[in-house]
Amino acid sequence: MPGLPLAGLSDPALFPVVCGVLGLMIGSFLNVVIHRLPQMMERDWHCQCAELRGEEAPEYERLSLARPRSRCPACGHAISALENIPIISWLTLRGKCSACQAPISPRYPIVEALSGLLSVLTAAHFGFGWAAAGSLLLIWSLIALTFIDVDTQLLPDSITLPLLWTGLLFNLFGTYTDLQSAVIGAIVGYLTLWSVYWGFKLATGKEGMGYGDFKLLAALGAWLGWQILPLTILLSSLVGAVVGIALIVLTKRGRHVPIPFGPYLAFAGLLALFWGKELTQSYLRLM
Repeated sequence: MPGLPLAGLSDPALFPVVCGVLGLMIGSFLNVVIHRLPQMMERDWHCQCAELRGEEAPEYERLSLARPRSRCPACGHAISALENIPIISWLTLRGKCSACQAPISPRYPIVEALSGLLSVLTAAHFGFGWAAAGSLLLIWSLIALTFIDVDTQLLPDSITLPLLWTGLLFNLFGTYTDLQSAVIGAIVGYLTLWSVYWGFKLATGKEGMGYGDFKLLAALGAWLGWQILPLTILLSSLVGAVVGIALIVLTKRGRHVPIPFGPYLAFAGLLALFWGKELTQSYLRLM
């Protein structure tokens, strides 16, 4: 019977398990996105600059999110399917390449575990339905953006802009908030950080954040509505300040070394996704 698979998937006990397994597999793919997307962007920029100068574009090995197969950066060993099982393969290999014994970064299982755990939490919180599907898409995108920003201080348009439009699409049917709140959230989210950026630049002559931060906050506003923006900005600023001070004190990081703001926006966005209304009400009661 065609309805049985979906009926079984909607079971409250089974759905989190399915989402957890799916989250682990998506986490493995996110590692590829985090590693390759900045390289693809950089190559594209080089080609565009060469074209503007009237030069031949540099030749690169073909690179996409699907090709070539994942391989060890030290020896070029192609990663087999058995060596690419989320978390298990890294533990089995003891964090080393099977061919040359070069260390494999623990970030790979961390990203996979984070994706899996948040997927389970999403399934348990929202239950089977469109709200869970959209939340999974939002969470996986935020994970990728977080680690890309940590590595490169970039928030790629190829993720932030589709994320914004997808949030509006889900709220076309009132999945998380009404469409009017979503549109206002996207506009206000972008203009808020845009105003902060220009105010800081006019006052100091320096750039305090990147354009990707405007687009990420706009995307969060499109998903969750303008009502969560004050909470998101407050939480991200507090966490960013605490982490920034800790880095300066504990690691002797220079005060002029830029710190990516995207991870703090993503963290605040996750809190708002799951507990935004409760946190906002608590904040208003305190005020």
